[in-house]
Amino acid sequence: MSATRYTYLGPAGTFTEAALRTLPEAATRELVPLASVPAALDAVRAGEAAGAFVPVENSVEGAVTATSDELASGKQLMIYREVLLPIAFALLVRPGTALTDVKTVTSHPVAQPQVRRWLAANLPDAQWESAASNADGARLVQEGRFDGAFAGEFAAPLYGLDVLVNDIHDAANATTRFVLVGRPGRVSSPTGADKTSMVVWLPDDHPGALLELLQEFAVRGINLMRIESRPTGEGMGNYCFLIDCEGHLSERRVSEALMGLKRICPQVRFLGSYPRADKGTPKEVRPGTSDAEFVAAADWLSRCLDGRGEV
Repeated sequence: MSATRYTYLGPAGTFTEAALRTLPEAATRELVPLASVPAALDAVRAGEAAGAFVPVENSVEGAVTATSDELASGKQLMIYREVLLPIAFALLVRPGTALTDVKTVTSHPVAQPQVRRWLAANLPDAQWESAASNADGARLVQEGRFDGAFAGEFAAPLYGLDVLVNDIHDAANATTRFVLVGRPGRVSSPTGADKTSMVVWLPDDHPGALLELLQEFAVRGINLMRIESRPTGEGMGNYCFLIDCEGHLSERRVSEALMGLKRICPQVRFLGSYPRADKGTPKEVRPGTSDAEFVAAADWLSRCLDGRGEV
């Protein structure tokens, strides 16, 4: 395995690359752009890279399904870091192009819902076609296949393009979440503001099946930060759930919740415990769910079993 190589969703000039370069360790790694999320992740699975950096969700469009499906169904990987990047698009064009010249535009499919209203107001007759990434759209404009591309402003000099309009976004504070993924290994130490991710498969389709899953978190006072359903490919009505919750696997409430899920579900895939990118204020632990209270309850049970009685 190349311990100094990170792959990412390319080509050069994507928002993924911009987010990756915010990690301190990126300065000492070989950063290799690849054409798709599966390609970036497969390089890690094959031992060709130590990590892959990919988008996982957007605050406007929701989940990046290619990443979700790879994490759920591909050979197991783990999340070690996350980055939140504010997103604003620029309309990139070949030099000399005016707004009235733009008849065709392109970008990544996730970008379209983030600029839809701007397009309707400013380029209502422009034809949209999707590209593999925002930077790939810029490359296609450079080659003359489209008139304009929605991408990061920083991509313009890489492809010899001009920024015709910048700071384009339909929703204020639009943000994309990215994750650094590697092969399974030891989880990092808890920071007090952590997130744990997993994939859970329901045992069967019956009334209350999802409720039973959610109760494993609720009774232990664990806040869910994201829950996303994805089809398993095994027929209509068969779904798995990608879940992010507050807390770290080393916390008793989180570890016992995962054990509870493992008891009732046919498959649970642990995707990692890692620091929250937003450095969120640690939530107050509900009474009865702290590590100290779990230890005290276990000690009480032990006394009951061996007849030592109450303290």
